[in-house]
Amino acid sequence: MTEMSEKAKQFWVLALASIASCMVALDALVVTTALSSIRVGLGASLESLEWTVNAYNLSFAVLLLTGTALGDRFGRRRMFSYGIGLFAGGSAACGLATSVGWLIAARALQGAGAALVVPLAMALLGVAFPREERGRALGIFSGVTGVALIAGPVVGGAIAQGLAWQWIFWINLPIAAIVIPLVARRIDESFGPSATIDIPGIALVTGSALGLAWGLMRGNSAGWSSLEVVATLGAGLLLAATFVGWELRAREPMVPMRFFRSYAFASGIASSFFFYASMYGVLFFLPQFLQTAQGYGSFAAGLRLLPWTATLFVVAPFAGKLVNRIGERPLVVVGLLLQALGMAWIGLIVAPNLAYMQLIIPLILAGAGVSMAMPAAQNAVLNAVAGSEIGKASGTFNMLRYLGGVFGIAVLVAVFARTGSFHSAQAFSEGFAVAIGASASISVVAAIAGLWLPRAATVRSGIAAVVHRETQGVPAISSYQADHA
Repeated sequence: MTEMSEKAKQFWVLALASIASCMVALDALVVTTALSSIRVGLGASLESLEWTVNAYNLSFAVLLLTGTALGDRFGRRRMFSYGIGLFAGGSAACGLATSVGWLIAARALQGAGAALVVPLAMALLGVAFPREERGRALGIFSGVTGVALIAGPVVGGAIAQGLAWQWIFWINLPIAAIVIPLVARRIDESFGPSATIDIPGIALVTGSALGLAWGLMRGNSAGWSSLEVVATLGAGLLLAATFVGWELRAREPMVPMRFFRSYAFASGIASSFFFYASMYGVLFFLPQFLQTAQGYGSFAAGLRLLPWTATLFVVAPFAGKLVNRIGERPLVVVGLLLQALGMAWIGLIVAPNLAYMQLIIPLILAGAGVSMAMPAAQNAVLNAVAGSEIGKASGTFNMLRYLGGVFGIAVLVAVFARTGSFHSAQAFSEGFAVAIGASASISVVAAIAGLWLPRAATVRSGIAAVVHRETQGVPAISSYQADHA
């Protein structure tokens, strides 16, 4: 009876965490095929479209660690529910937007809600599943969350074409209305270590991320040597260095710097940063290429992304099962090289009159690569820390991978703007070819970062050592970290 009860609890945690995270991920992607409609409907510029996507990603990223800290302090289940409610409110504000400025502000509010939902979903999973089962659970979690990657562009395109782009945000409200009561009834409350919230750390990391993102996103319009861009980038770097210094000497740091002494943790974080940069940059431009350069409607463009996005649903759960057998390193490195190959292939053949059939194989290669790398990198990061610090680890992981998304969009827009424009199909294709080539290069960098992930034998011995130490009551740094420092 006890075993069945425990299995039932695990089922509900996995199901509700996955659904809520899928909803959040959906809104990170649902605008991709609606960008052309938003550009026409609101008279938005390329920079405004960039902010429409990155306002969400940036708010999400810089507040993730705050969300983790609030969950550890006031209860993960409680703050998880609050996050879903805040996200639904932001969605309603997006649906009511009548100007691009309003839409950008509402997207930032959505990101703040998502900053509570995503890290706490992973933390709740980490508490519910023992280490030896966590890889499989994360594989399922990634697969279900990956439905957003499959459905986001298609749903966004269908609604933008059939109704109006504002309706892409209203779909979140009924989901939130169902999930919030179930979370209260089916998930046990859990807390992290009893500690004060690191207010200076939160302020420093938020200021750093805002400064760096603002400089990258304003570089094209203001000029890369302008005072505005140089000052904001410099301030972002200075605040980042100050944040590291503060965390090294803080009594209760938000991001324990000892995490990065683990090769598995540092490599998983770096690899995720760059592969999300590559992926989100392509998600920003590929639907627009299909619409602007090739003349497809929003829904047709979304359907044509399926060879790329649908692979996540198939490959990610399988990759999650393989983690403990072959280790994270081959899954991440090979997966990201496949992504780079697919993107480079598209960059070499892209043209306004390109037959869609020529895109299918490179899209499948790139999608399968991302699907292999994603659960493996997550597993490496969470298994590199002690169980009591999973919340902080997941917050750090998610913050840096979504900052990678902000970075990727900013870099690819900068590359595109040098050679491409919306003035003609040919002009857009020329800029897109260079931008997607840059995406392939970023994916290669991500693969190189993954070379320091552990081998299969190391994964198994590390897990066993951590379990032994925790049963002996040894806190602080996990033996998995110590063994790979």
